[in-house]
Order: sequence, then structure tokens, then C-alpha cells
Amino acid sequence: MNFNLKIKSAGDDLKFSAESALVKFFIDADNLEKLVEDFFTNLNFKLSAIQKKFFIEKKNDELVYYSSDGVPSAIFLKKVKVDKDFTADFFRNYFAGLINQLKGKNFKTVHVVVPSFSHFPGSFASDDYMIQTIVEGIRLGNYNFDKYKSDAKKITAVDFVLHYSDKKMVEKTIDGTSKLMDAVKFARDLVNEPAITLTPKEFAKRTKTELNRTGVDVKIFNKRELQKRKMNSILAVGGASEHEPLMMHLHYKPKIAKKKIALVGKGVTYDSGGLSIKPTNGMLEMKADMAGGALVVGVIKAAASLKLPIELIGVIPCVENMINGASFKPGDVIVSYSGKSIEVKDTDAEGRIILADALHFAVRQKPDEIIDFATLTGAIAVALGLIIAGLFSKNDELAQKLIDSGNKTFERLWRMPFSDDYKSMIKSEIADVSNLGPRWGGAITAGKFLEHFVDEKIPWAHLDIAGPAIKHEFNNYTKEFDTGFGVRLMMDYLMCV
Repeated sequence: MNFNLKIKSAGDDLKFSAESALVKFFIDADNLEKLVEDFFTNLNFKLSAIQKKFFIEKKNDELVYYSSDGVPSAIFLKKVKVDKDFTADFFRNYFAGLINQLKGKNFKTVHVVVPSFSHFPGSFASDDYMIQTIVEGIRLGNYNFDKYKSDAKKITAVDFVLHYSDKKMVEKTIDGTSKLMDAVKFARDLVNEPAITLTPKEFAKRTKTELNRTGVDVKIFNKRELQKRKMNSILAVGGASEHEPLMMHLHYKPKIAKKKIALVGKGVTYDSGGLSIKPTNGMLEMKADMAGGALVVGVIKAAASLKLPIELIGVIPCVENMINGASFKPGDVIVSYSGKSIEVKDTDAEGRIILADALHFAVRQKPDEIIDFATLTGAIAVALGLIIAGLFSKNDELAQKLIDSGNKTFERLWRMPFSDDYKSMIKSEIADVSNLGPRWGGAITAGKFLEHFVDEKIPWAHLDIAGPAIKHEFNNYTKEFDTGFGVRLMMDYLMCV
């Protein structure tokens, strides 16, 4: 963590203390020069002609003004161009980047003059959601994972004060968003934790400790329980590791529930590829192969904290896919929990195998719908890059609602083809289904494999998050650490159910 943060609401009045900074946005328009001049006049500061010219020039959009006398000590000026390229991620991304600029500046308070909602027609669902994106940006930018650094720097305190006319609305938004972002942080910490410490057992232990605090029931199916239930798919994939496989069953049940939804997340805490071993470069990010499971934990934590009126079932199969004499092998046939058999053609296509048992378990809980999350294929990242996740579903209503929430939260989804033409590609001559199809359409055939283990009467969506779950250069808040992708998206979806 960069700073010990507090985020507050303060209405329209600006009162600066010592060691304070101010963030001021200007809408790029014909009267920009006059607006800038009036702003500095009101503060009794003088902006030099060179600085003013620099800021007003079309090619520039930021300026930091330092005061030699008076408060605030610094003003961060940001020009906003509301055009076809403006997105609802603007404030989230800006504030995530601003946090880095504040390092070493010794500000105790950062005042933010929030621009009027009316300046951004059609960009935000509401003014409170606009405020939410600011709070999210501050929290996302403040994320750090440096627990293993021997020279971790001392954490300093900074207060962010948001100035907006509706003070009570801002206070309520800060409170709700802070609970959401606590859950995002917890999920993100899980994904960034090295596999040497985050074993299946440790993943379950941390989840149980955290969720029990919010009243969520957490059951852990150990190896013996998996054997008793004949969850042979999970057992096979996790059989070569000294860290035994397990499955988490999470249950959040509010007093009144509008709906019962099962969330299933892939929990491979490390993936060597098994006997179909990966090259070293392919293993570097494999501590994050449990990002789908972390997403489920984060969503249920947030839902419980916010007392969401939706019953949630979380199912997370947890394994290490390793190599020893007990490794499952290409050519093996596994009889899954559902009774359907799986021909193994590649042990590095292991996530779908453990999800087979988890999805069938979810079906047996009789939910109104099932949504699964997995860093399942490199093929989806080839198709969509690292910034958008793949969505697979035959249910148009479910798919569209998820896409809408993704567009709103900027954790975006793209609906992929999912016709039954692809089923023939994973046909097996010796089992009910093969775990691998041909090279082409790999993300789609992986989804078609999962479809074998879901009741067609239950609305179901599969999200392949292999791209955006891993750190990437696209946003200020995704550059340095694995992202915790999907928690904000799913909470928006659930709040609209």
C-alpha cells in the first residue's frame, strides 16, 4: 500500500490546511482560457503566461502548479475532452495514476473539486456512479503488493476530500465503494500471492477466515471428502502435488433473497502443465491461475459486506497441477463427479477438468443461474488481447446483462461464438468428451467442454478471464500487479438483478 488513505466528503466549501493539494478539472471548450484565469484569480494565485499557454495548448492536458506562498501547496490541473474517446474509466484511470505522482510529496490532504455530472451526458449511469469511479481510482492506484520486500517504505497518511454539492450522497457512495474495494483488494492479494505460500490449503484458510467475519458459511471438502463424493476430476489433476487438492463451498444466504446464483471459480494455485509441461516463460504467471477462484471469493465478500439480497453459492476447486509418479497422463480417462468420462489429451488443459466436477456440484444446488470464471485459455487472449474477457453463453438475457455491467465498470466482456458446431471438435472415441480440441477456436472448444457438465435448463455463462486477470499496460491501475478483474463487474451485475 502506498498511503494510509481516508476518503471524505466536504460539500462545495474549499478550506485548505497546510501541506494540502488541490485537483481541478477543466472541460476543454472555447472558454477554457477564461475559466483558468478566473480560477486562479479566485485563489489569489498568479499563473504565468508560459504555464497558461502550455496548459491550453491542444496537445497538453495536465499541469502541476506549485505555490511559493499560501495554500494549497500544489494544484493538479487536468483538462477533460468530452468527445467520442471519453469513457467512464476516465476518473478511475486518472486518480490511479495521480497516486504515483503524490509519492514523496508529503501532502497530508488532497482536495478534489468534482466536476458537474451534467458535463458528461451519457457517460455515467448517475452522478453517484461518477463519484464511485473516483473512489475506485484512488483505491486502485493505492494498491501495492510489497509484503516480501525487505526495504518496504513507511506508510504515510493522506486524506482525499471530495467536494461536490450533494455531500450526503457522496458520503454514502464512499462508504459503499470502500466495502467493494476492500473485496477487490482481498481478491487481488490472493492472485498476487506467490504459489509457494498460497497452496490450496492456504487459499482455503484465508478465504474461510475472511468470509466467516461477514457471516458467510465456508465448507472445505478435503481429499477424503472428494474421494467420498467421487470428484475424480479434481483428484486426478491435483494428485501429483504434495499439497492435496480440495474444494471450497461458500454460501451467503441473506434473510430475503431475490435469486439464488452459483458462482464457480477455477482455483489452480499453480500450473506447471503437468506431464504436458509448460516452458519456463509459460510458467511465470501461473501463480495467477486461481484468479477465477479469487474473483468468486471477492464477490461473495463484497455481497455479504453490502448485505446484497441475493443468495450466492460459491464453488472453487483448488489444486496444484504438478509432476510426479502419480501424475495424470495424456491418454487417461477420468470418470467425473457427474458420471461423464473425460479423455485426457493434454494435462495442461487442466482447468476445465476440475471445473467439470465443480459445475456439476453447482448444478446440484439447484440455482437460478450459474456463472463460472476461469483463466482458462491462452486462445482467448490471442483473440481479445489482455483488456477484454471472453463471454460464452446461449442465454441472450444473461449475456447482455453481463456485457452491460462490463461496459459500465470498464471490466469489459465480448460475447464469443458458441454454436453446437464446435462440439464435434472435442469428440472422443473412448470417452464422453475429450479435454482438448484442435488448435483453432481453442477458447470456444474449452467452453463447449464445460457445457457438458451444466444442466441446459439452468441459465449459464462462462467467462474466460485469462487476459485481463494478469497485469498489463492498458490502464494506470493494471500495470504493476495482477488485477483482481471481475469483482466490480459482478457486483454491478448482482446489484441489478
